[in-house]
Amino acid sequence: MPTRRVHHLAAATAAATTALTTVLTAVGAAPAHASGGLYVVPPGGSIQEALDAARPGDVVQLLPGEYRGSVRITTPGLTLRGAGPESVILPADTAGTAETAAAPTPATTTAPAPAATPAPATAAELAAACSGAGHGLCVVGTDDRPLDGVTVEALAVTGFRKNGINATGTTGLTVRATYVHDNAQQGISQEKSTRGVITANESTRNGQSGVFLANSVDSEGGAVSTDGTLVSGNRLTDNRIGVTVRRLRDLSIERNQIHGNCGGVFIVGDEGVPRAGALTVTRNRVVANNRYCPPNPRLDHIQGAGIVLTGAEETSVTENEVRDNVGASPFSGGVVLVHSVVGVANARNTVADNLVLGNSPADLADRDTGTDNAFARNQCAVSEPAGRC
Repeated sequence: MPTRRVHHLAAATAAATTALTTVLTAVGAAPAHASGGLYVVPPGGSIQEALDAARPGDVVQLLPGEYRGSVRITTPGLTLRGAGPESVILPADTAGTAETAAAPTPATTTAPAPAATPAPATAAELAAACSGAGHGLCVVGTDDRPLDGVTVEALAVTGFRKNGINATGTTGLTVRATYVHDNAQQGISQEKSTRGVITANESTRNGQSGVFLANSVDSEGGAVSTDGTLVSGNRLTDNRIGVTVRRLRDLSIERNQIHGNCGGVFIVGDEGVPRAGALTVTRNRVVANNRYCPPNPRLDHIQGAGIVLTGAEETSVTENEVRDNVGASPFSGGVVLVHSVVGVANARNTVADNLVLGNSPADLADRDTGTDNAFARNQCAVSEPAGRC
C-alpha cells in the first residue's frame, strides 16, 4: 500500500499538528494520487519553499494563519489548499525592502550592437515577473507548455496592489472556495488559458472585476476559445464589475450571485476576428449593481448595469434573475446590448426566459445597431425600444 509523504515545512508545534488534523478532516485533504506528498506549512513557514519542493500530484496544505508574500506555482498537478478564509496570503512587509533605482546608463559615442532576438520567457521567469509586479498568487505556464491541472482552494488572498489570483498560460486550473478581497485590480484573473473551473469563490471589494477572463490583458487580437471554462456558484460583490469576459469564446457563466458592483456581467468584444461570443450566461442572480464607477479614457462611467453585451456574437443569456439595476450610464439597465468602444455591433445573440424587473432606465435595452439579436419570453416591464418585453 503506498505511503503518503508528509513534510512539515518550518517547525510545526503540537498545536499546529492538532489543527492540521482538524483541517484535513474538514476539507478532505487527500492528495491527487495515492502516493502524493503532503507538505504542511504553518504560519510563518514558506509557502514558496513547499511549492518549489513539491512534485506533480502533491498537496501543499496551509494551516490557519497569515502568510506574507506573493506566491508562484509553475509545477503541474499541484494542489494549494488552505483551511478556509483563515489561511490568508498577504503582501510581504515592505519596511526596508524598497527597490533601488537602477544607475543611469553612461553616455557612449559608439553605436550599440544590434539586439539579439530574446528567447521566449520560461514559466519561472514569467512567474517571477508576475509576483514582482505585485500580484498575489501567480499560476503560470507558457504558450507552448500550458500549466496543467493545478488546484487552488480554501484560502484567502487580500491586499495586493495588482490581482489577487493571477493565472496565465494554464489548462484545467481549478480555483475553488477562495476568499479574494480588497486587491487593487482583479480579484481572480485568468488569461491565455483553457478548461478553467472558477467555482464557489467569494470575490469582493476588488478595484476591477471580481472574476476577469481574457485572451490577453496586454495585446489586441481576435477572441480565442477557452474550451469550456466554467464560472459557477461564485459570490461577487462590491467590485467594479462582477464578471468580465474579454475577447473569449466557448465558456459558461452560471448560478453566480452578483450584486453591489457598478456592473454585473460584461461580455466585451471588439473588431478582432473571431469575435467574442459563443458563450452562455445562465441562471445567475444579478441584483442592484448600483455603485458608481467614474469614466476612464476608454469607457463612460458605469452604474446600474446588469448583464451587458458589447461587440459580442452568438451569446445566450437565459434564465437569469436581473433586478433593480438603476443608473444613467450608456450601460445602465437590466440586460443591455450596446456597440463596442470601436463601434462593432452585437450579432446573433439570444436573450430569453429571463426575469428582468425593476431596472432603470429599462429592463431590456437594445441600444445597438445590430438587427439580428433575438428577445423571447422574458418577464419584464420596460424595454428600449418598446416591444421587447
